[in-house]
Amino acid sequence: MNRGTAVYRAIFCDLRTDRTVDVLPLTEAKFDDYIGKPGSLTATVPLPTEELARRARAALRPGRTAVWLERDGEIWWGGVLWTHTPQTDDKGRTKAQFQAATFDSYLDHRILSGDLAGTGVEQFDLARALVAHAQAQPGGDIGITFGDEDSGVRRDYAYAYSALGRVRELLDKLGDLDGGFEWRIRCHRDARGRRVKRLQLGSPVIRAGRQDIVLDHPGAVLSYSLPSDSTVQANVWVARGESANSDQSRESRPLTARMVDAEALATGWPRLERTSDHSSVQDEDTLLSFARAELARHRSPETIPTVTVRLDGRIGPSQLGARLRLRIRDLWHPDGSDRRFRIVGLSVTPPQRTKAETATLYLEGVR
Repeated sequence: MNRGTAVYRAIFCDLRTDRTVDVLPLTEAKFDDYIGKPGSLTATVPLPTEELARRARAALRPGRTAVWLERDGEIWWGGVLWTHTPQTDDKGRTKAQFQAATFDSYLDHRILSGDLAGTGVEQFDLARALVAHAQAQPGGDIGITFGDEDSGVRRDYAYAYSALGRVRELLDKLGDLDGGFEWRIRCHRDARGRRVKRLQLGSPVIRAGRQDIVLDHPGAVLSYSLPSDSTVQANVWVARGESANSDQSRESRPLTARMVDAEALATGWPRLERTSDHSSVQDEDTLLSFARAELARHRSPETIPTVTVRLDGRIGPSQLGARLRLRIRDLWHPDGSDRRFRIVGLSVTPPQRTKAETATLYLEGVR
């Protein structure tokens, strides 16, 4: 590697205890992390010797292994190894490919173990209670820790075990309510050097840093893409819930709630309607909250800009939620463009023999 090239190291641990099992070399690695959905890691472990193959068999245990990815000694990614595929080519060379997903993906594999209900509960406390409930069950504790954030929003809730709700789904639906929040599992080292997986919460969104990160094209930005998609736009939103009719002799109709952006229609936009299903919701106010929040998210054409940069010390996983000022001057922007965004995703390709280390940033417009 060239002098100054970042050094990556993968640490494979027991998921429940975080006990280190092994450190193995990687090739063809690529990883990403997002606010709002699980990130992923794909990589290959080359197996040139019988000894390395033996170590890999012990370390790569789908569903039981945690993977921590370090960059120059700092934790940049953490998650659960879910699949691996040992294989050989026509020259007899052996390798093991694997895929892992960030620790929040574990909550997709957990359901409530009993009924939960409460009134007037701070929504961040409720989010922490859902994860704590999952970790309190035998074999369910993977060491997710909590902060003490406060959103100022209180909720009534009732979750029935019979609904078999997955914990991640319940967290996402809670965050999708009007006045909701964002969440992720943030991985880092604490002041004592211990690996930490912490439930990070932000209302209405997760934010990081106090100052804008400024990127220019031409300049630090190698390439960009600024798509605009109105296929997901709406100025009328209808949310459908569960039927509240308990009289089986009468026709059962699901509860619905409609929200309309009258201002958009008055200013000339054609009527654009979308719907969402909330099968477990029987309360009209809750359904209206979902409809109001969905309409707010879809009023404008969806724009998901991406920029690709070389990593220069300003960008990393800790910047998820940070504000970015993007300045562009080129043929499409002859007079120059100067816009602000929030970083909501990061995809990193570590340095390889013929390729420099790069990161693609996924952005959203600042609300």
